[in-house]
Amino acid sequence: MRLYVYILQAKDLPAKETFAKFHVGKHKSKTRVARDTSSPIWNEEFVFRISDVDEGDDVVVSILHHEQQQDHQSIVSTTGLIGKVRIPLCSIAAEENQTLLPTWFVIEKLSDGKFVNIECVTCRGVYGGRFWFIYGYELYHCLSGKILLSLSLQGKWESTSGEKVLNDKQDINLEGVKELQGSPKDLISSKDGRRRKHHDGKHIMKNFVNQIDKLFHKKEEISKRLHDDSSVDQTVNSNYEDATDKCSSSATCTGFEEGLDLMQSCDSEREEMPENLQGGILLDQKYLVSPCDLNKYLFTPSSQFRKELAELQGLSDVQEGPWTVMQEDTPRLTRVVTYMRAASKMVKAVKATENQVYRKASGKQFAVFVSVSTPDVPYGNTFKIELLYKILPETEPTADGESSRLIISWGIQFNQSTIMKGMIEGGARQGLRESFEQFANLLTKTYKTLDPAAVLDKDQVIATVQSEQKTDLKSAFLYFWSSSVFCAVLLSVYVVAHMLHCEPSKIQGFEFYGLDLPDSFGELLSSGILVLLLERVYMMTVHFIQARLHRGRDQGVKANGKGWILTIALIKGTNLASVEATELFDPYVVFTCNGKTRTSSVKLQAQDPQWNEVIEFDAMEEPPSVLDVEVFDFDGPFDQGASLGHAEINFLKHTADELADMSVPLVGHHAQASQSKLQLRIFLENKNGVETMKDYLSKVEKEVGKKLNIRSPQKNSAFQKLFGLPHEEFLLKEYTCYLKRKLPVQGKLFLSARIVAFYSNVFGHKTKFYFLWEDIDDIQVLPPTFASLGSPLLLIILKKNRGLDAKHGAKSQDDEGRLWFYFQSFVSFDATSRTIMALWKTRTLSVDHRAQIAEEDQDVADPFLLPEAVAVVSDTDALMMSKVYTCDLPGDVELVMKIFGGGELERKIMEKSGCLSYASTTWESKKPGIYERRLSYKYNHYVSVFGGGVTCTQQKSPAPNDEGWIINEIVALHDVPFGDHFRVHIRYEVKKAGVDCKTSKCEVYLKIRWLKTIKFEQRISKSIMEKFRNRFKVIFDLFQKESVANSSLTLL
Repeated sequence: MRLYVYILQAKDLPAKETFAKFHVGKHKSKTRVARDTSSPIWNEEFVFRISDVDEGDDVVVSILHHEQQQDHQSIVSTTGLIGKVRIPLCSIAAEENQTLLPTWFVIEKLSDGKFVNIECVTCRGVYGGRFWFIYGYELYHCLSGKILLSLSLQGKWESTSGEKVLNDKQDINLEGVKELQGSPKDLISSKDGRRRKHHDGKHIMKNFVNQIDKLFHKKEEISKRLHDDSSVDQTVNSNYEDATDKCSSSATCTGFEEGLDLMQSCDSEREEMPENLQGGILLDQKYLVSPCDLNKYLFTPSSQFRKELAELQGLSDVQEGPWTVMQEDTPRLTRVVTYMRAASKMVKAVKATENQVYRKASGKQFAVFVSVSTPDVPYGNTFKIELLYKILPETEPTADGESSRLIISWGIQFNQSTIMKGMIEGGARQGLRESFEQFANLLTKTYKTLDPAAVLDKDQVIATVQSEQKTDLKSAFLYFWSSSVFCAVLLSVYVVAHMLHCEPSKIQGFEFYGLDLPDSFGELLSSGILVLLLERVYMMTVHFIQARLHRGRDQGVKANGKGWILTIALIKGTNLASVEATELFDPYVVFTCNGKTRTSSVKLQAQDPQWNEVIEFDAMEEPPSVLDVEVFDFDGPFDQGASLGHAEINFLKHTADELADMSVPLVGHHAQASQSKLQLRIFLENKNGVETMKDYLSKVEKEVGKKLNIRSPQKNSAFQKLFGLPHEEFLLKEYTCYLKRKLPVQGKLFLSARIVAFYSNVFGHKTKFYFLWEDIDDIQVLPPTFASLGSPLLLIILKKNRGLDAKHGAKSQDDEGRLWFYFQSFVSFDATSRTIMALWKTRTLSVDHRAQIAEEDQDVADPFLLPEAVAVVSDTDALMMSKVYTCDLPGDVELVMKIFGGGELERKIMEKSGCLSYASTTWESKKPGIYERRLSYKYNHYVSVFGGGVTCTQQKSPAPNDEGWIINEIVALHDVPFGDHFRVHIRYEVKKAGVDCKTSKCEVYLKIRWLKTIKFEQRISKSIMEKFRNRFKVIFDLFQKESVANSSLTLL
C-alpha cells in the first residue's frame, strides 16, 4: 500500500525561508527551501510505501526555518522548528476512496517541548469545504500559520466512482516524487480520525470555469488571499476556495520547463559536467541551434523528434511518463519511458525501459543520464546499458547565430559476471552505433550541422585559398623585411650622405685619377662590410625574382572529363627538414594518384613554405584508393632531388570531414625528427553519378566474361557500415568461403571497386579485414590437397609491407615481408577465381598504364611547334661541346642510321626508352647535302618526375671522307622548371669502325646554351648531363637488342 502526500503551499508563516519535513515512522523526506516569502508554494509530492494502516499510525509534517549566517570566512546554515502538523492515517483511510482532498491545516507550536493536547474536529461550510479546527485556549495562542495538504492511500488521485476530481477537473501536475519504505509498527500513535464526505460539486464546476477563463483570456493568477471572518461558515468557505484555486493553478507552474527552472535555481552551475562514459563516443556533432532549444527539442514531453525516431527505428507501444522532480541533495528531473523494440533475426520483440535523469541543467549546459534495461533479451537481467547526453554551448561564435555541441557516450553496467560478457558488449556496441547513426541523420534534417564537411564547401575553400595568395608587392615586403636589408640600406644611405657633404680627396699614395683607394684600415673595413651587405641583398633579390618567375605547371589547371574528380588545396608546409641541416632547400610537392602525377611550384629557401595552390586531377573511372604525397628538394628539371618526406593518404580510412581539412605528418628519417607536416584540403566528388559505376562495370565485364549488376542501396549501405567505408564504395560480388589459417574460418569474401574484404562471425568471435587491389602482388590457384579437404586453394600474395592492417587474417609471411592469404571451399571455384583475377588485372592495369593510355588518346595540337630561340647548330658550337657517350655498334652505318630514319625501329626504341606520343616529320633537303626534320614527344614520369614535352630539330649531313653521318640536334624542354631558360645541343657522329664496314662507332657530344642567367646553372647543367648520358646508353642498348633480334629472325 502506498501513501501519497501532496504539499501545495503554506501561508502566514513567521519566517520567509522555510521548508517542510515529513515523518512516517523512521523514514523522512523534505521539500526544497522556499526563499523570500512567508507564503511559500511547493507543489511537491512524496510517496511512502506502508504495509497496513493500524491504530496509532500517523503522518507528522514539520515546518522549519532555514537560515544562513556568515562566520568569519565560512557560511553556517542553521534550522529552527516553526511547528508541526500530525495527521492520523485512520482518518485518511476513513475518507471516501481513501483520499483526503486539499485541506488547510493549522500548524501546531510546541509547548514546553511537547505537543499541546488537542482535539481535531471537522467543520463543514455551506458548500462542503473543510477546515481543521483546534479547540483549547492554550493552543489558540500557539498557532504559527497554515499549510495546505492532500493525502491519499491506494492510488494516485483516482476515484473509484468515476470522478477523477483532481486530474480531470483541476489538472494538477504532480512533481517531486520520492518513494520511501515504511512499516506500520514504526509509526507513532495519534488520535482517531473521523470520516468525512465529499464536498459538493458546485465548487468543482466553479473552479473548472475559472481555469478555462484563465486559459483563454490569459488572466493573471489571483494573488489576493482571503482573510478569516468571524463566521465559521465564511471562514471555511474562503479557505476552501483559496485551496482549490491554488490546486488549479499548479498546472501552470509545474512540468518540464518548471523542473528545469528549479534545477537551474538550485546552484546547478556549481556542479561539474559529468565525464563521458567508458564505452566510447557514439555522436559528437555541432548544430546551429542554442543549447536550450536543442534540449527542449530532444526531451520535451511528446517530442515530435522522439516520435519520428521511434517510427524510423521500428519502436512500438512507446509510453512516456511525466517529468517529475526527485528530491536529493539537489533536485533531479526524471522520467520513465517504455517501448517495444521490433523483432530481429536473432532476438524476438522485447520491451525496454529507460530511466532518464537530468544530472545538470544550468540553462546553457545540460546532461541527461539514461539507464536502459531489457530483461527479456538473453542474459538481460545481468546488464544495463547506460547513455549520457551532453549539450554544451559552442565557444566559437558563428555568423548564423548560437550553436551547440551534442556529445553522446555509452557504457554497460554488469550486475553479475557472465561468460557472455564479450559477446554482449560487442552486440550492444554495434546496435547502438546503428541506432545513433539514424538519430544523427534525423536530427540533421531539422538543425544544420557545423562540422568541417558542412562548413568547408569545395568552391568556398578554393576561393579562400586563391584569395590568400600573396601579391608580389606583399611577398616582396615580407621577404626583404630583414636585418641584412635594413643594415645595407641604412649604411648605403649613410655613405651617400657622407659623400655629398665631403669634398673630393686629394690624390695620394698609389692613387691616380679615377681610382680612389681607402686611406685607412677603418675605411677598408667599412667598404668591405658595405660590399658584403650589398651582395647579400643582391642574392636575395635574385632568389625572389626566380621564385616569382617560376610557377607550377599543374597549379590552377581545371580537370577534364566526367567521373571522379580529385581536387587538392595545398596550403602550407611546416617544419620541413633538409638532408643537410646547414643547407637551405627549395621544396616542391609531387602528388600521385591512379598513375597520374601533379606537381606544385618550387618555393625557394623556405622551411615553412606557403603554397596556397589548387591542383586538380583529371576525371577517373573509379574512385581512387590512395594518394601518394612526397616533398622533394629541387635539383634540376630531370631529377626529383632528395626526398624531404612522404605520406600516403588512404581514402577508405578517412571521412569527407577529415579530408576537407588535413594536417598530414610526413614520414622519413629527417621528417619524423623535425615533425614535418603538410596542410591539405582534399575533395573527391563524382561528376557523372551512377553512369561512372556503369562504365566501370562494363569494362570489368569484358575481362570477367559475365554480367555484373550494381547492388541494391541497402546491400551497399550494410557493406559500408560493416567495414567502415565511405559512401562512394560500391559492392560488386560476395562469396561464401573458408579462410585458411591454423583452423579454417567460415565467412564471406567481398569484392568491391577498391578492396578485397573478408568477414566472419563464429560464436561471437569476429574476423574482419580488407586490403586494396593495388596491394596484391600475385594471385595463384593451388591444386587440391588432403589438408584442404579436396578443395582448390586461392592464394593471394600482397606486396612487401602492404596490407599490414590485415595481418591477423594472413596464414603466413615470407622472408620478403609479403603476406599470404589462402581462401578455399567456394561454391563455384572456377568462376570465383576468374572473377577475382579479372578484377585484379583491370585495377592494376589501369594503375600502371593509365597515364600512357590517357596521353595517347589526347590530340596533339601543333606537335612540332618550336620556340623562336631554337637555331641550327654551327660549326663553332661543335668545337665547344663535351663528349658524353661513345660506343661500338653491330652493323654498318646504314643500319645504325635507322635510329634516325623515322621508321618502325626508331619508334619502338624511343617508346621503350620512355617517350610518349612520339612523332616525327620526314627528312627534307634544306641545302645540298644537308637534311632537316622535326620531332615531338613527351617524357613519361619514370624519365622525369615533371613529365613535360620535348620539341627538337635535327639536321644531318655526310661526315668528311664519306665515313658516315653527322646529326646535329637542338632540344627544347617544356613544362619543366626553368625549361625556358636553356636549350640542349646534341651532336651524333656515326662512322665506320672497321675495314670490313660491318661495325660502326657512335660518339655523342652535348652542350647546354643558357638563354637566361640564373643561380642554378651549375646544378641544372650537371643534372642534364647525367640524365642524357643515361638516356643515350638506354637508347643504343635497345638498338643492339633490336638489331640482334631482327638478325635472328632474318636467319630463321
